[in-house]
Amino acid sequence: MNRSLITGIVLGAAVAAAAGAIGGYRLLAPAEPTFAEVLEAKEVTEEIPVSREVCKDVQVTHRKAPRDEHQILGTVAGAVIGGVAGSQVGGGSGKQIATAAGAIAGGVAGKKTQEKMQAGDTYTTTERRCETRQETRTEVTGYDVRYRLGDQEGRIRMSQRPGDRIPVRDGKLMPEAEAPQP
Repeated sequence: MNRSLITGIVLGAAVAAAAGAIGGYRLLAPAEPTFAEVLEAKEVTEEIPVSREVCKDVQVTHRKAPRDEHQILGTVAGAVIGGVAGSQVGGGSGKQIATAAGAIAGGVAGKKTQEKMQAGDTYTTTERRCETRQETRTEVTGYDVRYRLGDQEGRIRMSQRPGDRIPVRDGKLMPEAEAPQP
C-alpha cells in the first residue's frame, strides 16, 4: 500500500477518535444549570411624600351691614321715650333734671338695643374651604431575591418580581430575561 494513503488513514482515524473523545466528554460532563431556583423574594419599598387637596363645604354666618351704623335711630327713639318717662317724675326744676336724665339714659339704652338687634341680623352662606394635606404612599422599587444556583446560594436585587426560576446563561444570572415556566 501506498505510504501516503496509510498516513492519511491513520491521521483521519486519530482526528475522528479525538473528536469523539471531546464530544463524549461533553456528554458525560455534568451540565451547567440553565436556571437558578428562587428561594425567597422580598419587596423593597420606599415612602414617597404626596400632597393631596381636601375640600369641604362649610356654613359661614355673616353679619348684615347695618343701614344705621351709628345707631342714631335707636339713640333718638330711646332719648324721646326716656325724656317722656323722666318728665313724669317730680315737679319744678326736678322735673327738668328727671327729663334730661331720662333722655340721656333712654338714648344710651336705645343705642345698645339697636346695636344688639343689628348684631343678631345675620345671614348664612355655604363656602368651599380647601387645605393641602401631606401624606405618604408606599411604592415597590424592587425585590431582594435569594436564590440557589447548583449547590450555592446567592442574593440579587431585581426590578421585577421573579417567578420560581431565574434564567442562567454561561454561568451568569439573567434576571431581566423572561423565564419560561415549567
